[in-house]
Amino acid sequence: MMDTARRRYIGRMIPIAIAYMVAVFVAGSIIPNGAAPTPLTVVVALVPASAVVGFIWAMGRYLTDLTDEYVRLLEVRKALVATALTLALASGWGILELFTTVPRVPLFYVFPLWCIGLAVGSLVNRLTIGNAGPCT
Repeated sequence: MMDTARRRYIGRMIPIAIAYMVAVFVAGSIIPNGAAPTPLTVVVALVPASAVVGFIWAMGRYLTDLTDEYVRLLEVRKALVATALTLALASGWGILELFTTVPRVPLFYVFPLWCIGLAVGSLVNRLTIGNAGPCT
């Protein structure tokens, strides 16, 4: 059975995800490849970024809605694993870009990488729950 905080979280995330997908599709349809950064193209291109802000807001709101402190701890640990993984990979690749001829990776991929990191964090939680004592 799903608790109230998770139900609200999913209720927020679904419309934000739909808005994000639509915004990326529309921006990709309106702005030609290699377009100059005019005020119009910048505004249209940044619309999907507002959905990313919505994702982050919904995740933060989920943490504040949680009443179970242990579940909140698990969610925060999941986010910390995702952040650590994202920072390590982005920094490592950035150093490779600086000193070698590896292909450039658009910054657009940082947030999806962080979301993949949430899945890794969830796995870390699953693997460590059985090992966690009451004082760890």
